Amino acid sequence: MRKPYSKTFVYGVISQNCPLRFHVSAAFSAKAKVSMSRFEPDTSINYEKMHENINIVRSRLGRPLTLSEKIVYGHLDDPAGQDIERGRTYLRLRPDRVAMQDATAQMAMLQFISSGLPKVAVPSTIHCDHLIEAQIGGTEDLQRAKEVNEEVYNFLATAGAKYGVGFWKPGSGIIHQIILENYAYPGVMLIGTDSHTPNGGGLGAICIGVGGADAVDVMAGIPWELKCPKVIGVKLTGTLSGWTSPKDVILKVAGILTVKGGTGAIVEYHGPGVDSISCTGMATICNMGAEIGATTSVFPYNHRMKTYMEKTGRGEIASVADQFKEDLVPDNGCEYDQVVEINLSELKPHINGPFTPDLAHPVSEIGATAKKSGWPLEVKVGLIGSCTNSSYEDMGRAASLAKQALDKGLKCKAQFTVTPGSEQIRATIERDGYTKILSDVGGVVLANACGPCIGQWDRKDVKKGEKNTIVTSYNRNFTARNDANPATHAFVTSPEIVTAMAIAGTLDFNPETDYLTAANGEKFKLEPPTGDELPSRDFDPGQDTYQHPPAESSAVQVQVSPTSNRLQLLEPFDKWHGKDMEDMRVLIKVKGKCTTDHISAAGPWLKFRGHLDNISNNMLIGAVNTDNDAVNKVKNLLTGDFGGVPDVARHYKANGVNWVVVGDENYGEGSSREHAALEPRHLGGRAIIVKSFARIHGKFQSTERKKHTNLNLQLTINICINDNIISPLYTSLPNTKIPRRALLWLPDGSNYEPVSCCYVSYFHLVSFHTETNLKKQGLLPLTFADPSDYDKIRPDDKISITGLKSFAPGKPLTAVIKHSDGSQVSISLNHTFNETQIDWFKAGSALNRMKELQ
Repeated sequence: MRKPYSKTFVYGVISQNCPLRFHVSAAFSAKAKVSMSRFEPDTSINYEKMHENINIVRSRLGRPLTLSEKIVYGHLDDPAGQDIERGRTYLRLRPDRVAMQDATAQMAMLQFISSGLPKVAVPSTIHCDHLIEAQIGGTEDLQRAKEVNEEVYNFLATAGAKYGVGFWKPGSGIIHQIILENYAYPGVMLIGTDSHTPNGGGLGAICIGVGGADAVDVMAGIPWELKCPKVIGVKLTGTLSGWTSPKDVILKVAGILTVKGGTGAIVEYHGPGVDSISCTGMATICNMGAEIGATTSVFPYNHRMKTYMEKTGRGEIASVADQFKEDLVPDNGCEYDQVVEINLSELKPHINGPFTPDLAHPVSEIGATAKKSGWPLEVKVGLIGSCTNSSYEDMGRAASLAKQALDKGLKCKAQFTVTPGSEQIRATIERDGYTKILSDVGGVVLANACGPCIGQWDRKDVKKGEKNTIVTSYNRNFTARNDANPATHAFVTSPEIVTAMAIAGTLDFNPETDYLTAANGEKFKLEPPTGDELPSRDFDPGQDTYQHPPAESSAVQVQVSPTSNRLQLLEPFDKWHGKDMEDMRVLIKVKGKCTTDHISAAGPWLKFRGHLDNISNNMLIGAVNTDNDAVNKVKNLLTGDFGGVPDVARHYKANGVNWVVVGDENYGEGSSREHAALEPRHLGGRAIIVKSFARIHGKFQSTERKKHTNLNLQLTINICINDNIISPLYTSLPNTKIPRRALLWLPDGSNYEPVSCCYVSYFHLVSFHTETNLKKQGLLPLTFADPSDYDKIRPDDKISITGLKSFAPGKPLTAVIKHSDGSQVSISLNHTFNETQIDWFKAGSALNRMKELQ
């Protein structure tokens, strides 16, 4: 029995004054008797309202609907009047709930506190999973994290109690696994402040990763805005078997669609092959949809989902879902914007990387490719778990391989770590003997947290700059992401392949064909992995790790010390001054890949997520300056000296000089890192000029930046191809409007740059989520009308953005580029602002605009 919140906190009180009336989510006004979760008995699932909305929209459009459309349109604020066109119109939606992980929850809750509202309007939760660093093992690491992060955990716990937000304590598990076990269900619309929120699509839910400003909108009861997504259909036929796992489906899809092929779209899996995949396997596939830039991913409701809900104590929800199944599957004859077909019976095990999650290789070919490319063959560490692959089934299949090795007298040649996805998974695999098997083969069981997957790893076995290979069952493998070592070659694959390679100790080991040598000298092959989809004896919930918000919270006090280096109350950003933005400096012109890890690094910086000024010291420190090919070294054009990017930005701000960033394509690829939009706004940025935005950062560098009054400039790009340059990243693309790109591996193997060789087509990419986040922070995400204009900008230029006085939807702006030699050139800039977003910009941020309307 889980205990209600009871702890007393003695902190400074934050007063509230809120005359605003909420529009309460349909989840609260529903007449159905089934609660959304066992933790929220006063809420109800409202399939009736969703069904009504779907019928209204279907009648208006006069065509069959995809599953994605049913769930999204089923949550429209105004289904009868909403303008609906895939890829063009903005939808006003009413999500059912919000989830936040502890790193992003700090800023989200600080923004909510600033809004002046007394309680959240929809069910919301905070999950402590990002601040636990892997060093020794689960128990020790968790205790240390509680001590180091006590101030932050207390803030989140009391803020949750004050404003009606459920709090999952450190050690409870990874946010996405907790959501799957407790909160996701078919047809729910959930937004989460983490890019892998789409994990919930494995339960037929529309779960979308957003920035904290979006979360604040929903928690405040304001309609949430999303560009009407296109729908990419992935038709699955055949059956998974042998060494092939659900992870191989998304690794294959990533190789086909690339890191931005899903931008602006929901990926919807369908077809007869779906039924051969477990519910948690479907979640794995949806989870890693973030790596192709998809808005989210989803599977249709089926018996595998029903069984999972029954095993996790939600049989009542499954019974109601059965009654509304027609709304939880696509209509016959529905049309997709693009279709990819995969025969699961023919699919082979895959491994993707290094340095990018869409560089796909069949496991049978990785050895030859690695030798040709000079990648280290020795596997230093194998890591299984994470939000992507830490289910009971994943752990059981990995344990079946470990058991075979132990029976032959073998242990792992590589270091081996195991990360349970939740306290429930940890307790259950320990009870059922999997933990002992994985430990006996050499595994170290880490805390129920993100750990090395997000760079929370105090790695000791290699020095920084030392080339080495690791294989993981994680979802992302950008340069230096896991261990802060840019020379680490990280590959993502299934937990089964990770375990096999950790036992063999080499990257070129193919378990389907290669032999191991037993302790007695005999040769043997590993049999294909086996494992139960779900435990036969139900799940063991483990320790109670949930804190209910109290029914009465007026006595709860929330403290933010003015001298804290971890937490800082927010000051409103300045409103737009009503004029064009004149003579802005180029802070940095970024060369090549620039992910959210480059813009706002994680790892050791996570501890400053609640302190905007301190975390701004990591702004763009990982980006490569095209002027000198250096990292975190730019010229201060006021002094003539070189300095770090944040230092120069602060100097400009102190001297009243606004600045811009110029970037390459797919800028902001990666995590839902709101700080990548907040930091430039805080340090005086006004424009982010790039060839294209990735989905999350677009909404994280476009909306979070528009919500912070900067100009995010986006280029329509000429894509270049040269298949002869080492490793083509984009291959087998079904649509020529999507680019192919070649990779150039640097001499030390630590990074790569896109190679421009021959132009093939113009390609216009609008990354709506990236743009929304930038917009919400008052920045202006814009796009070059001519992609070659990227090359016209020099590091010592001054840039003016004109046309802002007549700023209107669909009306281009102009950039006047002044060179140091006295010459100048004007270029046209496009944007995707609507009227509401223009109001955000004028107010200085979406939060400022919210206060204006109270």
